[in-house]
Amino acid sequence: MTATPLRTIADIMQTSAVIPVLVIEDAALARPLAEALVAGGLRVLEVTLRTGAALEAIAEMKKVPGAIVGAGTVVNTQQFAQVRDAGAEFIVSPGLTERLAMPIIESGIPFLPGIANAADIMTGLDLGLTHFKFFPAEANGGLKALKALAAPFYQCRFCPTGGITEASAPEWLAFKPVLCVGGSWVTGGTMAEIEIKARAANALRG
Repeated sequence: MTATPLRTIADIMQTSAVIPVLVIEDAALARPLAEALVAGGLRVLEVTLRTGAALEAIAEMKKVPGAIVGAGTVVNTQQFAQVRDAGAEFIVSPGLTERLAMPIIESGIPFLPGIANAADIMTGLDLGLTHFKFFPAEANGGLKALKALAAPFYQCRFCPTGGITEASAPEWLAFKPVLCVGGSWVTGGTMAEIEIKARAANALRG
């Protein structure tokens, strides 16, 4: 079999309405969790580097057919090297620095850096980036703030993350520059319950 070509970050963001933000403490749960989320229609999975199990979890989740597994909370080049070697298919960072961005951009791995204000977006544009994670979304003024930022930066597209809930997600997704949202509400409960939550989340785009 030939290797799957790298997708663009735009392709990834438009695959599912919600990208689950996953904090995995036990790598043994990674594959069943990915299977439940993918079965529910959420194929794009962000494994945060907040636990010692994260790298193993990425490798386990990649075994699930249909899953697109990325690494989140990547904050330095050492972590980028680790997740690249673990097979991460996209990279998410909570903020944006040129030192972190350049090796990711040069690698060709799709990159979704976090932005919080106009200066962050301008830094991204200078680096040739147009797709961003708006983080922390609710703490940064919510949808009203993103609408204000998106007006002058009309060419940009966003994935708001941080404080998004099942109740608030539809309003975010109705705003055209928002391609998807990040959320953790889909990850609680049994695997059967998670699949049901994933199915409901995937239908939020309408």
